[in-house]
Amino acid sequence: MSIGSDTIYDDTIENAIKGIEASLEKDYIISKRALSLLLLQEDEDSLEEIKEREKENYLKIISIVEETKNKYERPLTFVISSYRQKYAKTLTDNVMVKTETNKKSFSETLDKIMLNPITGVPIALLVLYFGLYKFVGQFGAGVIVDFLEGNIFEAYINPWINNILNDYVSWEWLRTLIGGDYGIITLGIRYAIAIVLPIVGTFFFVFSIIEDSGYLPRLAMLVDRLFKKIGLNGRAVIPMVLGFGCDTMATMVSRTLETERERIISTLLLALAIPCSAQLGVILSLLSGEPKALLVWLIFIVVVFLFIGYLAAKVLPGEEPLFYMEMPPLRLPKLSNVLVKTYTRMEWYFAEVLPLFILISVFIWFGNIIGIFSVLVNIFRPFVTAIGLPEEVSEIFLFGFFRRDYGAAGLFDLVKGGILSARQLVVASATLTLFVPCVAQFVMMIKERGLKTAIYIAAFVFVFSFFAGYALNWILITTGALV
Repeated sequence: MSIGSDTIYDDTIENAIKGIEASLEKDYIISKRALSLLLLQEDEDSLEEIKEREKENYLKIISIVEETKNKYERPLTFVISSYRQKYAKTLTDNVMVKTETNKKSFSETLDKIMLNPITGVPIALLVLYFGLYKFVGQFGAGVIVDFLEGNIFEAYINPWINNILNDYVSWEWLRTLIGGDYGIITLGIRYAIAIVLPIVGTFFFVFSIIEDSGYLPRLAMLVDRLFKKIGLNGRAVIPMVLGFGCDTMATMVSRTLETERERIISTLLLALAIPCSAQLGVILSLLSGEPKALLVWLIFIVVVFLFIGYLAAKVLPGEEPLFYMEMPPLRLPKLSNVLVKTYTRMEWYFAEVLPLFILISVFIWFGNIIGIFSVLVNIFRPFVTAIGLPEEVSEIFLFGFFRRDYGAAGLFDLVKGGILSARQLVVASATLTLFVPCVAQFVMMIKERGLKTAIYIAAFVFVFSFFAGYALNWILITTGALV
């Protein structure tokens, strides 16, 4: 390896680069050497481009990539990155003077503590407790939601809308479309603004702090060993954590995982056991008054996550995942960055969720008029009663299919009405958490994983969620843990 030379890789990779360069007949916006390196690392956009433009030599190029891959035990992305790091170190060693010191900085000490499982796990639990449970679950889904939902919508907006409709609108169909139990304003906009928006906003605020501090890659390193047991690696913590914000967005981000096997497993786990921020916030708020119930729900969801991930890793063929990630320095989050990120994400989420909630309200209204909604609710009733829940919960599962957070918001209404006992609340929360992905997430699954895989995942999740709910209800009744 010589400074100033392009030859920074071993002979095998250099020969592969030359072979690919010789096969590239068209002109590109980047050098053929750079494109060859991207192709060796199986960059999807580059592969698509040469498939369209290098039709005669495409198979030859793919053959060179495959032959090169087979000569290494680790992925070519890892091998190429390793050579680049060595080359960068050689360059810096020639121009920098390092002063050796035995004294470690506070940042280095904290870094070591966060990466050590003995100390890192309690830190992660504290972050989850104060960030998700206290701030999102109690403050966002408790204080803010109670104020907006109870003091604003229920006290003023909903009665005002219903009174205007009753006084000035003679058409029943229009009154029920706008107001009443399932109206656009009294249900759809109320759910979106009073219940979902505060929870999503507080979650994105916490997530932006975690992201800006540099803690997320350290969390990835911490869970890497555990994630390998379920067919993933530490990098998968990014879509998983994003799933607590929005599973649709997280499903899209799962494309950054290296193998198709990892992408399928992560998509399955996101669809099954990762509640979105609004759903999580409502559930935490509802269960916070019953610590035992909250603990049962949490343990149950974690066990399902690990169990299904382990089974999926055993069933799906493919290579064992490897993990490497650049570790940015720890730093104090900058408030301006945190606020900008939170605002941008809330703006995107609200722009997506408000039209969908209005559309769902219209669909429910239309379904009530023609009777389809009642038929669908009746389909859910045997499943709901089989897991020990009252018939009223059937509507919540139907809501949850349109959007998970919409279903969770409906659960919030049922609890306020005193319909569910502590045991039924845990069973309903657990089953709804595991229930089929919402329409938006299902569409994203089709886009990312294909129609066949998306249908298989959705069908499995539907069956398993009620089976798991039945098992949980039986365990709670048998043990008498919750009444």
